[in-house]
Parts: sequence; structure tokens; C-alpha cells
Amino acid sequence: MDRRNFIVLAAVSVAASPFAAVAGAGDVTLRAAGQAGPAQPADPHTSRLGATWRGAAADSAQQVGIIEIDWERRAVRVASAVQVPGRGHGLQAEEDGGIVAAAFRYGTWLWRLDADGRLMRSVSTTDEPGNRRFAGHVIVHPGGEALLTTEFDADSGEGWIGVRDRRTLRKLDEWRSHGPEPHQLLVDPDGGIVVANGSVLRTSDGRKRDLDRMDSSLVLLDARTGASRGQWRLQDRRLSVRHMAWSALPGQDRPVLGLALQAEHDDPARRADAPLLAVWDGRDLDVPAFGGGGDGYAGDIAPAEGGFVISCQTTGQALLWRHDAPSELTLIARMQQACALSRIGEGAVVIAGAKGVGRWHPSEPAMLLPWPQALALGSHWAPLAPRAA
Repeated sequence: MDRRNFIVLAAVSVAASPFAAVAGAGDVTLRAAGQAGPAQPADPHTSRLGATWRGAAADSAQQVGIIEIDWERRAVRVASAVQVPGRGHGLQAEEDGGIVAAAFRYGTWLWRLDADGRLMRSVSTTDEPGNRRFAGHVIVHPGGEALLTTEFDADSGEGWIGVRDRRTLRKLDEWRSHGPEPHQLLVDPDGGIVVANGSVLRTSDGRKRDLDRMDSSLVLLDARTGASRGQWRLQDRRLSVRHMAWSALPGQDRPVLGLALQAEHDDPARRADAPLLAVWDGRDLDVPAFGGGGDGYAGDIAPAEGGFVISCQTTGQALLWRHDAPSELTLIARMQQACALSRIGEGAVVIAGAKGVGRWHPSEPAMLLPWPQALALGSHWAPLAPRAA
């Protein structure tokens, strides 16, 4: 038995006991793949993650809070939870262990919670000039004194970046995103801001519209003025760039950006076989791997040793892309509704699914733990700093 297959079997046997009461055969499988990279300092035994979720029923109250995982004791608990006005989406970790959570698209709220999960600040776009709505994501400006939020005009779909006071959350300024329906934004290694303009417009009741006019793009903004410093598009205009992550790859002098893609082709067969990942090295935006069995829908992305992990919620998979096998996507997990991803510790990636949370590592046995209660986690979660003693 080779080492790779042994890890597959070990992962399944580790998972069997925790999930026996909540998952049937075939619901969850994790695999180890690739080679371990350099160790990164972190507590390997516990994780605190900011998250959004609701109960099992579709009409359950929407929550934002903190989930704590003790990997050594194989225990997951909801450390805090507060009800929010609507579905949440992106989260920004705060230095003190708290979080800032942004509303899902068409939402109006932005909330800050402290390290104990208590509401400290909130704002609503209904109290601000213009008919703006949040588009789902929030980050800290590289200067440290402001927050940046993706927003759009509810009437025209025109994209905006809100510049907000970090303490009060109130809007100070706004910049054009230079594309429709901006989704996620990140700080560039050189201090700029990269924005994924998804360009999937919707009607007021949430139905997609004008897909034949999609103009999805990656834009680099000047962090001081918001001016565009560059814009990149994929050749296939029916591919929407949505979520992003930076990963340090061997042989590269700067991190590479991975972009999770969502296909919007009219032809179901073409959509199902569409690529799931694009990469940007600061110069070119390319699609390294085609297909992948993800039904054309990559939900989240996280850095991994030598590449990225992407989740495919509709097909219940997590896939690994590595720089040394750029045309391949390797299956590392099967989990119902696999979506939220986060890198933790020394090269591990945590994957949220319908039944619980999995921990995948390139050279260690996988681990699967059930949720402590019935819940449906949102699309993302964010590792948090430990609470102050």
C-alpha cells in the first residue's frame, strides 16, 4: 500500500465515528494529497473562526458569531451567536479577536462584534446618501485606519467601493469599482487593492438578468485615490470572477492570486464543464486548468501549500490545484455542500459542509467533526486571533 492510499483510508476511518450519527455512507470523504510545505507557527490544537449561518430550515434566523474547534478533543462549539437582519456573507477578522461582518448582496447592514461576539457597532446603507447596497465583502484598508466594502447602486448595478471609518463604520468616501457587481476585494502585496467585479446582475427579486452583457473583470485600484491601475478580463465573458486568495508559490517573487470562477453559460453542458480557477501573477490573468467536475461553480478559495483549494458546493467537493501540476485539479474532499474554506496552522485547510467541518492537511490524516447543532454555514469563515487572557 503506498503512502497516498494509506492516508485516504486513515482519513475515512478517523471520520467514521464522529459522523456515524449524522451522516450516511458516502456523505463525507477527505483525502490527503501533495507534499507538505514549510511549517508555519500556529496553535495546531484549537481554532476560532468567525462565521455566518442559519438553522437547518431555510427560513431560520440568520446568525453571525464565533465557532471554536478543539481538534485534539474533537469538539466543535458555538462560542457566540447574534441574530442579524438578513443573510451575512464576508467577514474581516479584527486584531482583538473580534469580527466585522457584511451583509449578503442586496443587504444593507455592516456589523462589528467584539471577541466575545457582542455587537459593538452597526451601520445601514439606508441611512446613507445614494441607493447603495452591500455586495458581500469587507477588508481593512492597507493604511489600517479605514475599512473598504464592496457595494453597488441598487438601481443601475454600478459598482462602488465604500471607504469607511474603521471605528464607527460610517462612510467617508467611495470609489468606482470600474465594473458591475463588485464582489470580493483584497489588499495587493504592493499595497494596492484588487477587486473582483463579478458582473452577474439581478432583478429586485434575485433572478439573474442580462447575462449576455456580462463584463466580469479583475481591477487593481490605487489605495490612496481609488484610481484604476489596471484591468484584466478572461476571454470567456460568461465566467464570473468572484472570490480570491493569495498564495506563495515556489519560484515566484511575489504571491499569486487565485480566483474562484462561476460559470453563467446558457448551455448546461458548457456550464457544467467550465473552468473553476483563474490565476493572476500581477501581469497576466490565465485559466490553468479546464473542467474539474465542479459543475462550473467554485464557491470559495483558500491558499494551500504550492497552490489553492477551491470548494464546489453544488457537487459537494473540495479540489486542490498545485503549481507543479497546473492542468490538474485533485479531489481532496467529498462533503455535502462543501463551501467555506480557511487555511489554519501549518498548511491545514478547514472545510465546512452540511454535516460538519473537515480538516485537510497535505501530509496528515484528515479529520471530520459534526456540528454541535443543526446549522447551515454561510459561504465563508475567517480565522480569529485568540481571546485576550
